[in-house]
Amino acid sequence: MTEQDSSAGGPSIDELRRRYQEERQKRLRPDGMAQYRDLSDEFEDLDRDPFVEPGFTRDPVVEEVTVVIVGGGFAGMLTAVHLAKHGITDVRIVEKAGDFGGTWYWNRYPGCMCDVESYVYLPLLEETGFMPTERYASATEIFGYSKLLARTFDLYPRALFQTDVTGAEWDPESRRWQVTTSRDDRLSARFFVLAGGILHKAKLPGIPGIERYEGKAFHTSRWDYTTTGGSPSEPMDKLADKRVGVIGTGATAVQVVPQLARAVKELYVFQRTPGAVGVRNQRPTDVEWFRSLRPGWQHERIVNFTQAVTGAQPEEDMVADGWTEMMWVDTQKAPGSEEEAEALERADFEAMETIRRRIDEIVEDPGTAEKLKPYWGKHCKRVCFHDEYLPAFNRPNVHLVDTDGRGVDEMSARGPVVDGVEYPVDLIVYASGFEVTTDLHHRLGFDPKGRDGVALSERWAKGAHTLHGVLASGFPNLLLISLVQGGFGTNFSHLLSESAKHVAHIVEACVEQEIVEIEPEESAEDEWLSVLLGVGMGGARYFMSCTPSFYNSEQQAIDQRAARNLTYTGSLLEYVGYLERWRQPLEFAGVKVRREAPVEPGSVATAKGMAPENVVAPRRPGHARRWSP
Repeated sequence: MTEQDSSAGGPSIDELRRRYQEERQKRLRPDGMAQYRDLSDEFEDLDRDPFVEPGFTRDPVVEEVTVVIVGGGFAGMLTAVHLAKHGITDVRIVEKAGDFGGTWYWNRYPGCMCDVESYVYLPLLEETGFMPTERYASATEIFGYSKLLARTFDLYPRALFQTDVTGAEWDPESRRWQVTTSRDDRLSARFFVLAGGILHKAKLPGIPGIERYEGKAFHTSRWDYTTTGGSPSEPMDKLADKRVGVIGTGATAVQVVPQLARAVKELYVFQRTPGAVGVRNQRPTDVEWFRSLRPGWQHERIVNFTQAVTGAQPEEDMVADGWTEMMWVDTQKAPGSEEEAEALERADFEAMETIRRRIDEIVEDPGTAEKLKPYWGKHCKRVCFHDEYLPAFNRPNVHLVDTDGRGVDEMSARGPVVDGVEYPVDLIVYASGFEVTTDLHHRLGFDPKGRDGVALSERWAKGAHTLHGVLASGFPNLLLISLVQGGFGTNFSHLLSESAKHVAHIVEACVEQEIVEIEPEESAEDEWLSVLLGVGMGGARYFMSCTPSFYNSEQQAIDQRAARNLTYTGSLLEYVGYLERWRQPLEFAGVKVRREAPVEPGSVATAKGMAPENVVAPRRPGHARRWSP
C-alpha cells in the first residue's frame, strides 16, 4: 500500500493513519473502565441464573481436602483432571453456575459458537474420543462436551454447584486455607486454586438512566427464552411482532444479530465501534479425516495454530482459516528499524483493508456499509469471523444505529436515545461482554486474605505481585489461573490447559516432598515483572494508538497499578516455555518453601538445598536456556 493507492481508489497510508486517529479520539473517555456497570452488584434481577430451577437447597459441607478449586469452567476442570493424573483426587470444585462449562454454561444465546476451530479449542479430544460435529463448535455442543469431560474424569462427585465462595483466609496454625460459601460450607484446603475464568462476570454499559427502561431486558449471558421463545437450536417464536434493540457490536452481537434479524419485526443495532468481521467458512467435520488422525495430533495442531496466529509462520498452516491468515504476520512486535516499522504498519493496514472491502462487497446500502467499517489495527480488538452478520443488514427490518463512537446517550422508559432520537423497543439485549481487566478480587466476588489477614485487594492495591501469574507472595499455597501477569492467546483453552498443567505439577511436587507452604520471593516477582515489561514494549507502542477496548482497559490512563497488571504479550508458546523451564527440573527457583518434617539426609530434596524452611535464590528468567516450540 503506497501513496499511489489513493489514485487507484484506495486510501493511502497517510489517509488511513489520520482516519484511525480520528476514530480513536472519538472513543476516548475519561472514565475508562468505570464506564461499565456491574451486573451482579447493581442489577441482581438481571444476574439471576435462568437455567436452574429456583429454590435449590442442600446441606452445608464441612470437610478437609487437599485442594479447593474456585471455578467449574475449563480452567477448573482441567486443573482437577491434571491433579487426578498425578494421583490427587481429594479435590472440591466450587461453582456459581448449575453445572460445569464456565462461559459455555452461561452463553446460550441463539447462534453462539466458538470462533476458534473446535479441533484445537476443545481440550483432551484424544482422551475422550469425542469428534466435534462442525469445524467451529456451537455453544450447545461445547456445553455438552464440558459435561462429557466431567463424566469421563469423574468430576461431578467433587463439585458444589449453585454456590458462591464468600470468603477465604489463610490459617497459619493449620497451614490451610479456610473457605466459606453462600451455602454455609466450611472447607479446609491445603491448596487453594483460583480458576474463576476469563469470561464469566458480565458487565453492562453505563448508559445514563439505564434503570429507567420499563421494557424487557437481559444480558446475552442470561438469555431469557421465556421471553423470546425457542431455544439455542429452535427458532424464537415469540418475537415476530416485537421491536428489539441490541446494544453492542462485538463478538457476541456478531453471532446473535443474524438470529434476531430472522425472528423480530424490527431490529435496531446500536453501534459504538464497528467490529471487524472476516469469513468464517463453517463446515461439517470430515469424518474420514478425523478418524485418520494419528496419536498426538491434537497437541501438534494446537501448537501449530498458536504459532500461526502469533506470527511464527510455521512451515505448514494446519488450520488455515481466517485467524491464521489474518495474524500470519505479527504487526504489533517491536520493529528493528524504520523500514521494518513501515512494513509492519503497511501489513496491518492491508489486513484491515481486506475486512473493509468485504463490507462493500456484501452490504448493499453504501451509507450503512461505511458505518460498519472498522478503522483500527488488527490487534486492537478481537477480530470476528462470521458469514451471516453483514448480510443481515440487507434485510429491511434491520437498522444500524451508529453512535459515532459515543455509545447510547441515555435510556428512556421506552428505549435508547441517540442524538435526541428515541428508539422505542419491546426488548433490549445487552451484548456488552464480560469484565476482563478489572481487579481480580472483584471478578471473583470475594477478597482472599493471606498472611496476617492482608486481603488481596490491599496487597495488590498498587498492582499485582506474582511469579508467572501463578504464585503470589503473601498468599501461601494460593495458585492463580488468570490473565494477571500470566499468558494470553487467541486460543484461550490452550492457555488454560497449560496453566492447569503447571498448577497440578506444583501441587504434586509439594505433596510428594511434604512441603506445607509455598510462595514466591518478592525479588523473583520483580524479576518476572521485568520480563513482562520488556516483552510488552512492542505491544505498548502498538496499543497506544488503538481504539479503546478490553484489550487495553479502554485506554485508561496507565498508572503504577496498570503497569503491574500486565499480561505476557509475547507468544503464548514463549510464556509456556517459561513455565516449563521453571519446573524442569522442579527446583522451586525464586520460591520459599516450608516443610512439616525434616528432610532425610542424602535425599533429592536435600541435594537441592530444601530444608524445613528455605529460600531458593531466584533464577533470572532471561538467563534460562532458550526454548522453542
